[in-house]
Amino acid sequence: MRTKDFYFELPEELIAQEPSSRRGEDRLLVLDRSTGSVADRRFSEIAEIVEPGTVMVFNDSRVRRARVFATAESSGNRAEFLLIGRREADGSPPGSRWKVMARNAKRHKSGRRYRFDDGTEACVVDTGDADSAGEFRVLEFSRPIDDDWLDANGHLPLPPYIRRDDRPADADRYQTVYARNVGSVAAPTAGLHFTDEVLSALDERGAIRATVTLHVGLGTFLPVRVEEIEEHRMHEESFSVPERTARLVAEAKRDGRPVLAVGTTSVRTLESAWDAELGALRVGESSTSIFVYPGYRFKAVDQLFTNFHTPESTLLMLVSAFAGRERILDAYQHAIERRYRFFSYGDAMLIR
Repeated sequence: MRTKDFYFELPEELIAQEPSSRRGEDRLLVLDRSTGSVADRRFSEIAEIVEPGTVMVFNDSRVRRARVFATAESSGNRAEFLLIGRREADGSPPGSRWKVMARNAKRHKSGRRYRFDDGTEACVVDTGDADSAGEFRVLEFSRPIDDDWLDANGHLPLPPYIRRDDRPADADRYQTVYARNVGSVAAPTAGLHFTDEVLSALDERGAIRATVTLHVGLGTFLPVRVEEIEEHRMHEESFSVPERTARLVAEAKRDGRPVLAVGTTSVRTLESAWDAELGALRVGESSTSIFVYPGYRFKAVDQLFTNFHTPESTLLMLVSAFAGRERILDAYQHAIERRYRFFSYGDAMLIR
């Protein structure tokens, strides 16, 4: 299939720049993937829609304040980096080397030095690693960098289509209420809608909550640059599956109850952890570069709660694999005509 097959026209004013005034006060488009029918609902009604006994799987990864700014010593220009993950190396203290996404990356040549506002310094190092080219570099800091340092000096990495700087309110609204394990450079945004009250209502309904952890990484930011989607390669992301989640999913499969993935990151975790020979999830930590596009056969996931995704993105391809490209594009056109809000801070979609 071709990348352009997943293009759609979206009026710019429908790209949500702010979250709703209160968490959970969003619209919900419900798509029946067997018939293609859609229904306009409110997210606050989700506990009425989810069937009792459904196992809902949430990604509990927490976003780190990974966007940092520094001054280039040679020019005095401001530089912006997104810290993706640690890159340990012999002779360097643990936590002092980080793979980063660099704005205007061509300017950040090997050996160039930077000073951060708290006095910490960093230098671009040449690792000889092929994937440090393009938008990415490896910075070696003058001290180990941890989440305490990032909490004091970093900013939340809002997506580039949110055309404003992060604000204090984003520290709450760009995290899920159940976020626990720090490590993502973008929020698993489907979960941003859920409130403690909605979660309690789901419990009362008889839904069964489970968690996985997938730390959202590079793939979130990279566009598909090939014409044929089969040629696209995803970057690896780390994930873990608790024993309890594997057991609950196995019981649901045994009993014929649905498994509802909350967000595409939960889908990628569950499908990556599925062991076809066992007919169950593998417990523990692993990594995945799974790319789900039409033609993929789902093994673990029966239903999907998600946001609306950007044109020609791997996320749009994933939901198209789940519900069918034509039905997804028709549902998106319905959402556009009815002025739904799109992307991270926008409205939601339930595919059944």
